[in-house]
Amino acid sequence: MKVRNLVFDSSIWIDALNGVETQEVKLLKHCIENNDPVVIFPIIARELLQGIRQDDLYHKVLKNLKGFPIVTCDIWELEIGAADLFRSLRKKGITIRKPNDCVIAFIAIYHNLILVHNDSDFNLIASGSKLEVHKS
Repeated sequence: MKVRNLVFDSSIWIDALNGVETQEVKLLKHCIENNDPVVIFPIIARELLQGIRQDDLYHKVLKNLKGFPIVTCDIWELEIGAADLFRSLRKKGITIRKPNDCVIAFIAIYHNLILVHNDSDFNLIASGSKLEVHKS
């Protein structure tokens, strides 16, 4: 049986860095320790890295992130796909507060990945699209 890849939103990585022990952080640690399939998106790496203030920690995290498979898609297809996703959700009465979440959701949908998060916008996106989110 093929195991589907998981992608962890920046909110989970940030919690892990800050020592917050949520179920999602425990899953991230479990996956890393057991070499389970985990991928990273450039936008998630950016969201995580831009919040790190200490240079030494920044470089350590960047080095570690480079060890994960990086997944994205053509930039034009990505931006149009995220815009279409945002618009289709809005037509259904679903308002997404952070457009970056539509970018992350689109990449996950495009590559048939399961998104692990703790951001309510992703539950809204999943309710009106093909986004598959991990349920604790």
